[in-house]
Amino acid sequence: MRAIDEYRGIVGDKVISDIVKMAKNLYGLRVLHINSTYYGGGVAEMLYSLIPLMNDVGVSVDWRILRGTPEFFTITKKFHNAIQGDPINLSDIKKTLYIQNNQDFASYCQIDADCVIIHDPQPLPLIRFYKRKQPWLWRCHVDLSRPNPQLWDYLKGFILRYDRVIVSDCRYMKEDLPMDYSVIHPVIDPLSSKNKEISKDLIMRTLKKYAVPTDKPILTQISRFDKWKDPANVIEMFKLVKARIDCRLVLCGSMAADDPEGIQIYQKILQRANNHVAKRDVILLTVEDNILVNALQRISSVVIQKSIREGFGLTVTEALWKEKPVVASNVGGIPLQMADGETGYLIDPTDIKTGAARIISILENPAEAKCLGTNGREMVRKKFLITRHLYDDLKMLNDLFG
Repeated sequence: MRAIDEYRGIVGDKVISDIVKMAKNLYGLRVLHINSTYYGGGVAEMLYSLIPLMNDVGVSVDWRILRGTPEFFTITKKFHNAIQGDPINLSDIKKTLYIQNNQDFASYCQIDADCVIIHDPQPLPLIRFYKRKQPWLWRCHVDLSRPNPQLWDYLKGFILRYDRVIVSDCRYMKEDLPMDYSVIHPVIDPLSSKNKEISKDLIMRTLKKYAVPTDKPILTQISRFDKWKDPANVIEMFKLVKARIDCRLVLCGSMAADDPEGIQIYQKILQRANNHVAKRDVILLTVEDNILVNALQRISSVVIQKSIREGFGLTVTEALWKEKPVVASNVGGIPLQMADGETGYLIDPTDIKTGAARIISILENPAEAKCLGTNGREMVRKKFLITRHLYDDLKMLNDLFG
């Protein structure tokens, strides 16, 4: 289990001291997190790093997973899309399956905690099936700025039961949801296998294992195969770049247990890029390997995050921490992580020509790439490391229990 003092060399003594002071009134407090998957997404990664550190500073934190049927996760994926604005047929059958899965989980999951934190829509209705003796908080990791009105009205019936809503950006606070809010920006763990320093030898061995050649510049997007990540137009942008500079594109994303659409999107992208895939100019990877992600981000000349909608998009911060220039969409939480022209370039998600031009500029100007990368790492060190999230969580708990 990782300890807080392991981060001293990265963040400094004052940050560690401030965290310990913030925790002193919370010793022995029991906190329970519930989400829908142990792997395959930023929420699970955050909890893997955050929970051991919370326990290390004296807060007793546990984590449970809401199990679900394939039908349940198909419905909640539609909910996920509709929260970001997609239309939805919110039938009684969907509602019944959604509620029933949560009720089944509650029938065997006993809660003995002083605070419960529920993540995203999948376990949102759980609060209906417990006699509450503690604060319940709902943490939403997706973009709430323009939800489907029908679904939003339905979900509000559950959300209003909660004591507080936690969002990733102040723009996700809703005027029609009169509740207490906390804004906590997501972060990365610099000591995790995905972000720690690794040797050049390990990088090359890992890329060889997955048959990723390094004979020309590599452009990479790390993300689920999800329509909101817009992999189809990443390929179109790559084609424009390749017409000017010979390069290779890698799309790498795991298949999360709670995302049944992933394989469908992957197959569509495979068909769309078939000729480039056959020539190994486009490489599609669907493995859960954090060392691979680390190696890809470190070997890449440019990292892309061309999302259409985005709750936060921590792959941007991951790349900046590795001193890589990023070209990313100006949506969701991405502009909070980047200073346009200083750590990378923000683009309109519909403007692939500008995106391609920015990538070409970086590839043709190594000094520019180095400057963007250096600035990016320092921005991450100050704002987007796990120690800052730990402090924010402790401060929020002090507000509740202090």
